[in-house]
Amino acid sequence: MLSNAIRRVPRVFSVARRAMSTVEESSSMSLNFNLPHESIYSDAKVAQVIVPGVAGEYGVTADHVPVVAQMKAGVLQILHEGVAEPEKYFVAGGFSITHPNSVTDISCPEAVRLDDIDSAAVTSAFEEAKSKFSNAESGSVAQAEAQIDMDVNRSMGAALGLTLV
Repeated sequence: MLSNAIRRVPRVFSVARRAMSTVEESSSMSLNFNLPHESIYSDAKVAQVIVPGVAGEYGVTADHVPVVAQMKAGVLQILHEGVAEPEKYFVAGGFSITHPNSVTDISCPEAVRLDDIDSAAVTSAFEEAKSKFSNAESGSVAQAEAQIDMDVNRSMGAALGLTLV
């Protein structure tokens, strides 16, 4: 049993070294950011992408270990080389796939630039969804749809610094 563990140690350390490497083999990564109706980025060179993963927010840089993650509704941040402020998009969910060759694919059903979101419209949509939720029959499809609308608008509001309850 111990001999199996000893044989596996070099592989574990090898993966850990790649995951936590401080050596810059390349300074940029390629980003493909796609929606069903448009491609926002195709093979764009970027410094880092910060992904709102279901298991937590995480950053991807060049030479990151491969990972597949489901995204939650939240803010996707794209850091371009030589630019101090990240480009921010609100995404409604989706998937992030990081390949071993410093390519990351982001695929989501909807995305909008954070700067393009109207906080008054988000607040209004949240209140409307909240009203639909309380007026719907318990356990109905209408109530489930209203809950989804409330959750997405709450996340959008949080991205804008609003607290919707």
